[in-house]
Amino acid sequence: MSLRASAVMLGVKDVNRARKFYVDGLGCDVDQEFPGFVRCSLGEGSSMPALHEREAAAQDAGVPAEGSGFRGVSFHFITDSRDEVDEVMRSARAAGGTVVKPAAAAEWGGYFGYFSDPDGHLWKVTTAT
Repeated sequence: MSLRASAVMLGVKDVNRARKFYVDGLGCDVDQEFPGFVRCSLGEGSSMPALHEREAAAQDAGVPAEGSGFRGVSFHFITDSRDEVDEVMRSARAAGGTVVKPAAAAEWGGYFGYFSDPDGHLWKVTTAT
């Protein structure tokens, strides 16, 4: 058996705000929803983000909820074109996200930028080359 990430839980301050960002703003489909929890579908072959109240998620894991800044994790969305990178970055900003690093050409030949969702979770949007 090989390890794979079926879902990635994001501890969020406000599940309704996070739902609005991911579902209404970025076009994710709701796969499952309960009070204080929403799991989204990003399409076949992709892990699913699960949005859960930060305090409850920390309690579930048995760890403290406090902490901020870089959490040692970022999500990467690899697109087929620079236009797609720009489109995703615009959509994230319009949905209430923050552009952390504007999209630009990279020295390795690709094109990428970073945005954060309303809870500070980082997303890198990039071309493969």
